[in-house]
Amino acid sequence: MSSPVAVYRDIYTEDQFKKLYGASEETNSSEKLRERVLKNCRCNKDACVKALKERIPILNWLPRYKLKKWLLGDAVAGFTVGIVHIPQGMAFALLTSVAPIYGLYTSFFPVLLYVLFGTGRHVSTGTFAVVSLMTGSVVERMIPRPVDLNSTSPEAAEIEAQKIGVAAAVAFLSGIIMVCMFALQLGFLSTYLSEPIVKAFTSAAAFHVTISQLQNMLGLRLPRYTGPFTIFKTLASVFEALPLTNMAELVISMACLSVLIPVKEINTRFRHKLRTPIPVEILMVIIATGITYACSLDSVYEIQIVGHIPAGFPSPRLPALETLPSVAGDTLAITFVGYAVSVSLAMIYADKHGYTIHPNQELLAHGISNTVSSLFSCFPSSATLATTNILESAGGATQLSGLFTSLVVLVVLLLVGPLFYFLPKAVLACINVTSLRQMFLQFQDLPELWRISKIDFMVWVVTWLSVVILNVDLGLAVGVVFSMMTVICRTQRAGCSVLGRASNTEIYRSIKKNSKCYEIPGVKILAYNGPIYYGNRSFFREAMTNLLGLTPERIRRREKILKALEKKESLSIPTVESGVANASFSSENELFKSDIVDGEVQAVLIDCSSVIFIDVAGARLFIQMCIECQKAGVRIYLAMCNESVLKILTNSGLMDHMNPQHLFVTVHDAVVYIQQLKENSSEKTATIWV
Repeated sequence: MSSPVAVYRDIYTEDQFKKLYGASEETNSSEKLRERVLKNCRCNKDACVKALKERIPILNWLPRYKLKKWLLGDAVAGFTVGIVHIPQGMAFALLTSVAPIYGLYTSFFPVLLYVLFGTGRHVSTGTFAVVSLMTGSVVERMIPRPVDLNSTSPEAAEIEAQKIGVAAAVAFLSGIIMVCMFALQLGFLSTYLSEPIVKAFTSAAAFHVTISQLQNMLGLRLPRYTGPFTIFKTLASVFEALPLTNMAELVISMACLSVLIPVKEINTRFRHKLRTPIPVEILMVIIATGITYACSLDSVYEIQIVGHIPAGFPSPRLPALETLPSVAGDTLAITFVGYAVSVSLAMIYADKHGYTIHPNQELLAHGISNTVSSLFSCFPSSATLATTNILESAGGATQLSGLFTSLVVLVVLLLVGPLFYFLPKAVLACINVTSLRQMFLQFQDLPELWRISKIDFMVWVVTWLSVVILNVDLGLAVGVVFSMMTVICRTQRAGCSVLGRASNTEIYRSIKKNSKCYEIPGVKILAYNGPIYYGNRSFFREAMTNLLGLTPERIRRREKILKALEKKESLSIPTVESGVANASFSSENELFKSDIVDGEVQAVLIDCSSVIFIDVAGARLFIQMCIECQKAGVRIYLAMCNESVLKILTNSGLMDHMNPQHLFVTVHDAVVYIQQLKENSSEKTATIWV
């Protein structure tokens, strides 16, 4: 048995605490709403300037830019990322099933727009493998390309225009969705893609990218599959066509991989010693283009080359808006993935460097970037893993680094682009595959994830398998649904524990996990560690019934006893008002008229501190449990209810079956009150009721 603990203050019920420390006057909810609206609608110069700076962050940070401290790092990082953007932009355009030039456009316009509207100082935007792959699936479904089509024919040019029209339409709709989400302040939706889901999704998508690039690395002309089981269909097609492999392109691919993989490993291992990483991708592009041109590999060995890359800017034009209804579902998934990856990356580097980003402003930034860029023949863009890592490690400090990145791409667009005419597509395929190194290495997180949380481990595995086996968008949906189901199951099976008091303290902990915590005689203190709602009310009832032993037989037996008690004169048991006795509720004595049977529960105290919310169904069940306890002669007390839970319980009619003096601020307040009540009852009567 635990020793009594003195409380050197008054015992507080919820009502008493609100009277002493609550708000002096309750404001009408309509008045609060009116005040909030008036506050937000006030229009003055300062408010307009503040709103403008919030919506266009460059107006906020550029005047405070530290030239001597940040300019060199931003310039070096921006130029480095720009050099990487050139080969990756063209390579990811292949994933999107459009011409390489559109990858360069997508590496220019979104980057420049993010400088104006973005809040991530170390975020590099542009083409991203996963988003490009998902967009490419939509493009191939809408505009399938004949395998034997001559790339120089007028029909091929028409199909290419249709493809970029669809890809730009996806970017346009994605941007509109993001802007609408910004208007509705839905930036929090990115949290539904948890870290295990994002990592498993990107890792599995890397397999899709790798398999899709096999045909370009082997020189095979195969159709691109879409829908479920894409990986298996593509692998079967590749194995079937292996005898048709172009040996020249296979040699080019092997040579590229033998250079790209070791140099990228060097860049990773010695990134702290290298001022800038070795630009192996652009060097490989230049060398491969030169060798192909000098040896006429395209005509001698029939290797696939990039072909004509026009110089200059594209003319602004509307995307293929008539395709929007057909691509809406896929675009929603692309938008969700692109935004979630972008915000996750921004938050990682913001935490690392000690600043904050604004998720809703990021929605606006990426929304404007995609919407405006789509008018210049760009496909969907987002923050990118590889270039963001390069930007940060190369010394980038602010969004201004994106301006230098755009300058590099601008030079290529205006002057250098046509020189890549003879670039083999196999080289771009190798760049695609080797750029996924970080995604493949995410398998290394699995042992630690298993040790930390087996449920998160299962979310990772289920998401990965779903994406690999089914498809990128469908697999992502399965992963999100499975993750939500784990949350629902955890709230349904929330544990109900019995609390005991640590000796000589007012600390209460589970008696199962704390062997030196002891129960209060005659009082059962319960803590339910989760919400009480329609989905888990049966589990809550079962847990409470088992712990209290409220069987139908016991309830009937105790009802007979209480009916007998009603025939006798009630004893007046005082309640506590500010720590002193008060005789306002004579019904209290029903609890302590006797010791009943030694060891039987006479009072139940529920610690509601872990009940984060309760719905109508849960409140009705709670009231029903209260009535059943009263029938069994057991009083219910509540402690540490948050305001929303208490409000719902009160509005549902709990106070019709429960004394307002039974709601306490802390568990210990309730325990002291119950013990005082019992002592007072024992002094006034020695009668034992059986």
